[in-house]
Amino acid sequence: MKCVFTAIFAIVAGISLQPASAQEQESAKAKTTLEAVKARGALSCGVSQGLPGFSAPDDKGNWTGLDVDICRAIAAVVFNDPTKVKFVPLSAKDRFIALQSGEIDVLSRDTTWTLSRDTSLGANFTGVTYYDGQGFLIRKSLKVNSALELNSASVCVQTGTTNEQNLADYFKSNKMKYEVIAFSTADETIKAYESGRCDVFTSDISQLYAQRLKLINPADHAVLPEVISKEPHATMVRHGDDQWFDLVKWTLFAMINAEELGITKKNVDEMARSENPELKRIFGTDGNFGEQLGVTKDWVSRIIKAVGNYGESFDRNVGAGSPLGIARGLNKLWNQGGIMYAPPIR
Repeated sequence: MKCVFTAIFAIVAGISLQPASAQEQESAKAKTTLEAVKARGALSCGVSQGLPGFSAPDDKGNWTGLDVDICRAIAAVVFNDPTKVKFVPLSAKDRFIALQSGEIDVLSRDTTWTLSRDTSLGANFTGVTYYDGQGFLIRKSLKVNSALELNSASVCVQTGTTNEQNLADYFKSNKMKYEVIAFSTADETIKAYESGRCDVFTSDISQLYAQRLKLINPADHAVLPEVISKEPHATMVRHGDDQWFDLVKWTLFAMINAEELGITKKNVDEMARSENPELKRIFGTDGNFGEQLGVTKDWVSRIIKAVGNYGESFDRNVGAGSPLGIARGLNKLWNQGGIMYAPPIR
């Protein structure tokens, strides 16, 4: 009789008496993001739909870029294999939903850190990967040398970005009129600009350099000198998992600290044998900092061997060693004239 009541109760409550599948059991065990990533066997990383220098696939589907390197570094920490990443291309409109829903483990996509995003999306920014600002791209043939000469201009902009509000603020504060022509994706926006549907294209300056490469004649277009906003780009993770938040945050900090200490892909093994106290802490021969993050002692070595230090990643993807050729500027280390700074590993 007891068995009958148990079965009836289960049916009424909507509870299946069938044993859970192996996948369901594994999912139930994986209570933290780190555990879920390990159980899945790969990191799910949200990136752009194709922004050269930051996150873009080649003709074989291999993703490269500064934002991509952050995800490969995380995969190196977790799996000792930077290739164990599934890259999920996301539009500006869909990026936050993908993170909130659990479709991705980390959002590493040109996303500006703002108060409203930090407090209303159920997510945390983990650290600034690139200090940027909004600007304007225009045809040289228009002979415009300053954004202050753009009164009555038509402006192409991508929806779902901070660029829309910045654009409105700039023209209003300078008492200028403009016509906004908005598109849902970056590709649609740059194509509209190239076809002549607008006079000027506005976005973060890093994106202007990247998108200019897609034009038929990039040399015919120039980035105006004005920077009209602060756009600190940062990675994001969901609220509620401090261990994962710490791991993603300190992956970036390790890359920055490694550059400051002169640790590179070429010399990482040699530097790991150093008796320097700071290097011993970083390489795990003194202290248990890796274990505190839930990973191995050699976590920093794994990062550097996979993608290099922050400066190496910057130069290779967007800096002097890349087609973009963007100057380090604010993204130089704090002791080299920039503001890129990481807390110490101690």
